[in-house]
Amino acid sequence: MADSHELAVAAVAARTRELFETQTPYRVYHGATNSTRRSQRHAGNIIDTSALNRVLNIDTAKKTVLAEPNVPMDALVDATLSHGLVPLIVMEFPGITVGGGFSGTSGESSSFRYGVFDATVNWIEIVLPNGEVVQASKTEKPDLFWGAASAFGTLGVITLLEIQLRDAKPFVELTYHHVSSFKDVITNLQSETSATTANDYVDAITFSMDCTIICTGHLVPPPPPGKSTERFLRPYDPWFYIHAQRIGNRLKISPAGATITEYIPLRDYLFRYDRGGFWGARYAFRYFFAPFNRITRFLLDPLLHTRVMYRALHQSGLSDFYVVQDVGIPYDKAEEFVQWVDQHFELYPLWLCPLKMRREEEESRYGLHAEFGDLDAKPLLNFGVWGPVSFNRRECVRQNRELERIVHALGGKKWLYAHAYYTEDEFWAHYDRGAYDKLREKYHAGYLPSVYDKVKVDVDAEEAATQASLATWLLALIWRIWPLAGLYGVYKAILGGDYLLQKKRSDKLVQAAKKRS
Repeated sequence: MADSHELAVAAVAARTRELFETQTPYRVYHGATNSTRRSQRHAGNIIDTSALNRVLNIDTAKKTVLAEPNVPMDALVDATLSHGLVPLIVMEFPGITVGGGFSGTSGESSSFRYGVFDATVNWIEIVLPNGEVVQASKTEKPDLFWGAASAFGTLGVITLLEIQLRDAKPFVELTYHHVSSFKDVITNLQSETSATTANDYVDAITFSMDCTIICTGHLVPPPPPGKSTERFLRPYDPWFYIHAQRIGNRLKISPAGATITEYIPLRDYLFRYDRGGFWGARYAFRYFFAPFNRITRFLLDPLLHTRVMYRALHQSGLSDFYVVQDVGIPYDKAEEFVQWVDQHFELYPLWLCPLKMRREEEESRYGLHAEFGDLDAKPLLNFGVWGPVSFNRRECVRQNRELERIVHALGGKKWLYAHAYYTEDEFWAHYDRGAYDKLREKYHAGYLPSVYDKVKVDVDAEEAATQASLATWLLALIWRIWPLAGLYGVYKAILGGDYLLQKKRSDKLVQAAKKRS
């Protein structure tokens, strides 16, 4: 397997050198994406890394795993659990890859303890833009290591990562807390994520200004007989957010301070938001005016997993009319932020995830997020704000820009896996261009698109492309006829292998359940 890896890396390096000689920008083809941004196109100048999708080694003594960048979370978890281990950070969608997590500032419900995913990576192998293959770590070429984190491939092509693991247990004991005041939500989250807490996982779902469910979890052995258990991955299981909302309704009428605890298999917990994409698939039901109930969710289950949903989203173009943003807000400004979102969007639920930016002062000097050194002593509360805002493209952009402005005004940070609506001057006022450009010059990346080039939204350019010919103008006009865009997205998702793969998995789960019964 190591020989196969070396051959694959050699091919990537050779193609990179070829493009470097002519200073030709390229796009990296990974095979799949969990970004809501549309892919940048570079007319055939592709570096194909889709074959780099293997787990090469698990070291049970060091508690590390050696994985290629396109290993998805579900494959990584399955491989490590077979050795009784689990990554410190597991992104909640099974199709998110280790390379995507490293490059995209991924934080999850254990991030209050371990930081974002890049902080749990020991070292990377990377093909520089001139074709040179090097290793970088927190001690060897730390500028390249931390610069590549969150750089979205603009400093080179990552080909291997060593990731930290911890001892796993088969279940998560999950306790649900209902909190009616958002001021109390902040206080409770700070308490549940303090340095002395025994929690392994903490996140929350805000359903309204007076209803938030905080979920705190501990890794535990199998529960004693008679204890309440729940699952979320099978077609007939509840979607997690709906389940949490129902528990919240029960807790509303319970005595103050009451909680509900249940036991969830670890894999079900880690990927609990996959079915329905948190709650994003609910908007698809609304778009098609389809009944939204347990029967329709069961029948359409193969289409309602995130791998398939992302394909449909990209092909339909409907994300152009959504706000899909994750932003980190200082705790002392979190209540002000949620009040602003309530007044301007009224988009519920909201996802809350406590984050610890775990970069030491020396490490924080490098790359796009060099200013994280200032945030190290100030944990952030991540807000996931997701949903449709306007089917007028310019109005949608305006509202997204307003969100970016309030985040900046409150001293927060926006993560760049999704669209960015900043002008170029605004963007570089928020991120450290000096540190980033120095790295690009040092490591021969000046001819590649910058991070801003990859994440920006340019409505003027979009409209100019639409009006370039009568055919494109007519196509854009027809595309706005409901529900053509949505139907096309579903059609392309069904054609894609992800749908067939997910259907096969769902059929196997149903057959297994029938055998047990």
